[in-house]
Amino acid sequence: MATQTINTIDIGDIAVNVVRKNIKNVHLSVCPPTGNVRISAPMRMNLDTIRVFAISKLDWIKKHQQKIRSQVRETPREFLDRESHYLWGKRYLLDLVELDTLPSLELCHDRLILQVHPDTEVVKKQEIVNEFYRQQIVAAIPPLIDKWERLMGVSVTSFSVRKMKTKWGSCTPSLGTIRFNLELAKKPAECLEYVVVHELVHLLEPSHNSRFVAFMDSFLPQWRFYQAELNRLPIH
Repeated sequence: MATQTINTIDIGDIAVNVVRKNIKNVHLSVCPPTGNVRISAPMRMNLDTIRVFAISKLDWIKKHQQKIRSQVRETPREFLDRESHYLWGKRYLLDLVELDTLPSLELCHDRLILQVHPDTEVVKKQEIVNEFYRQQIVAAIPPLIDKWERLMGVSVTSFSVRKMKTKWGSCTPSLGTIRFNLELAKKPAECLEYVVVHELVHLLEPSHNSRFVAFMDSFLPQWRFYQAELNRLPIH
């Protein structure tokens, strides 16, 4: 027995990817960086019903596509001397030091000092910087989780940090696990805390419904500001 089926339906000039699987509710997403539209729906729901649902959300889809497509993008990094990089929302200049020694990346005042072998390729420099970002997030998250676990009365079993194309974070409520986007290390620390709160609230309410919004308003009244800040800042 199939666990999911995949189809594409056209709503005017918009192609909608439809994934039917063993879930209870319909989920609509407009995904960065191009604004692709995806609907996850229960297996029992036929394509005609899904099409009607998509048409009813057409204004919402177009609005979010416009927002995603107009968002500022980061210019590709080449990891050259005096190139700009960001950590917790603050701009740092890169000091590139080429020595025949082990690679490293250190924060020193307003500089990020990247030490690499003279023949190091860009992709390897990117890996070193990404590992630095990962370490920064891994160190910052546990105190935040501990704080909000106590305030919310929930429990996280584990968390991970990874590259994510369409989300700042995700949660599997049944397992108590949370995943965070590596790019959060570049954004203000307040935005990381917002994502922590957002994902922990999913342990109380898995959906983005009115109950979820009520929890967010209760625990972090300024959450909409941080959400808007993440949407405003340049993305990778």
